[in-house]
Amino acid sequence: MTHPHSHRRRRFALPAALAAAALAGAGLTALSDTPAQAATARQVEKLDRGVVSVYNGSGNLVSWRWLGTDPDNVAFNVYRAGTKVNSSPITGTTTYFHSGAPSHADYTVRAVVNGTEQGDSPHAIQFRAGYKDVPISAPSGGTTPDGVAYTYEANDASVGDLDGDGALDIVLKWQPTNAKDNSQSGYTGNTIVDGVKLDGTRLWRIDLGRNIRSGAHYTQFQVYDYDGDGKAEVAMKTADGTKDGTGAVIGSSSADHRNSGGYILSGPEYLTMFNGQTGRAMGTVDYVPARGTVSSWGDSYGNRVDRFLAGTAYLDGARPSLIMARGYYTRTVIAAWDWRNGQFTRRWTFDTNSSTNSGKGYDGQGSHSLSVGDVDNDGRDEIVYGAMAVDDNGNGLWTTRTGHGDAQHLGDLDASTSGLEYYKVSESTGQPAALYINPSNGSVRWKLSACCDNGRGVAGDIYAGNSGPEMWSSSDGSIRDEGGGTKGRKPSSTNFLAWWDGDPVRELLDQTHIDKYGTSSDTRLLTGSGVASNNGTKATPVLSGDILGDWREEVVWRTGDNKNLRIYSTPHDTDRRITTLLHDTLYRTALAWQNTAYNQPPHTGFFIGADMPAPPRPSVYTP
Repeated sequence: MTHPHSHRRRRFALPAALAAAALAGAGLTALSDTPAQAATARQVEKLDRGVVSVYNGSGNLVSWRWLGTDPDNVAFNVYRAGTKVNSSPITGTTTYFHSGAPSHADYTVRAVVNGTEQGDSPHAIQFRAGYKDVPISAPSGGTTPDGVAYTYEANDASVGDLDGDGALDIVLKWQPTNAKDNSQSGYTGNTIVDGVKLDGTRLWRIDLGRNIRSGAHYTQFQVYDYDGDGKAEVAMKTADGTKDGTGAVIGSSSADHRNSGGYILSGPEYLTMFNGQTGRAMGTVDYVPARGTVSSWGDSYGNRVDRFLAGTAYLDGARPSLIMARGYYTRTVIAAWDWRNGQFTRRWTFDTNSSTNSGKGYDGQGSHSLSVGDVDNDGRDEIVYGAMAVDDNGNGLWTTRTGHGDAQHLGDLDASTSGLEYYKVSESTGQPAALYINPSNGSVRWKLSACCDNGRGVAGDIYAGNSGPEMWSSSDGSIRDEGGGTKGRKPSSTNFLAWWDGDPVRELLDQTHIDKYGTSSDTRLLTGSGVASNNGTKATPVLSGDILGDWREEVVWRTGDNKNLRIYSTPHDTDRRITTLLHDTLYRTALAWQNTAYNQPPHTGFFIGADMPAPPRPSVYTP
């Protein structure tokens, strides 16, 4: 069976020529919107096999990546200490269970292409107790000007190949224990960001300084190879006193722009691209948009002005661009940047206050996160910003005018309808509590009646008894199908999802455990040992996604003492062979924006679930 989207061909824009004049009043260089050309591949990471060995008490589950650049008919052999352990080349899966082997057994994997065996992979990462610890070192605590002491906790993380060796590395945000929501006054400690290899080697440490407040809404960091040099960069909002990974200071080292309430409502704001291998600040520009008049964002004390979102999108269909945004309760501004040849170029700026967009219902529609994907099937990515979307060229695409919400989910949630699907919940008591939307044009497929501040919502195929996705939310008493019909008992959690066991139906990830949904009750599959979740009642992991092994997802939590990142990889075998999700660009960009504000789980650009069609092979290339 072919996948309903497998007929799609990616399209891309040729490198755009610079326009002769800056856009009036915007102060930016315009890039011409070159018509889409023939289909081409998208740039992705050049990854190694990502081999893992997970011990389950009776042997080791060895799993590895089927890369998007591998041939469709590639086969694999598994070696223990140089001796092949499988009887014939493995073609149906990217796993092998080696029964009776000890936890310390050493494995490599070799691809077989057209009958010819290739070289060894790097040695498997061993999960001897079901998990792998990555040692981390907390920054020293401190005391705020009003005498409050604080220490540090490991918070959100992202991944990227920082040094070009084919293995993913971790970028970890350290948050002080006095971090604040924007609605709360008070000083905070500095936000610290580390680059860490999987063996615990720290590549660098960046101190964002006292002029970047700490909390979920202030620092959204993006980790991606923007210039195609084979090494990921790290992009963040910076300010006077930010210290890069080499110790160099951005702006004034002595400036202190904090007011008596701990807010930073004056002073310069910057956007900086850091070298992923060294932490060096390679380029810094003014942050777009500038804060301007604080009250123009919805209040005068500093809550709504400092609501930031960030993402990564293939706006030309082939190469990634950086998305940095401000505001969602009232005014919204989204800036798209290219990082090429060591320089920032602003591709476009979308502003709900501009003459083009004012009065069209784009303002006040943002969520506490964003989503990125090719919603209109033109080969280029759009930004789905809550209850509205912005096209790849920076023009408004659609708005439902249903207002702000906390959670949203974009992906190929339903194989029976073409393209992507979109589910979001709403916070406004006068708007539908949840909506299932066609993201190509914003049309609402079904909605719940208005009721309340519906704070949580999830979408994904978690129940094999219903074809397609299930959707549920805090205010709804039932689980719903793709048509909006009720399907019985609501799951025990409304948080993250993970592909964990051997079947393609997704599991529930909440706090420090993973559960399998059942119509009468949920079944516990994993309880993390000695770990803690992040972000208070949000109870999210440090990171969750397909970062190692086969297509199933790893979960990263911090240990309770903040001395390790504890990575769990599935011990369950599977009969499915799916290309590494890291080479599905909708999923890969979702991993990149997972740390943004209220963290949300990643989804794929093709359907994974019960009775799924044959998964498509991506059209990708590596630098």
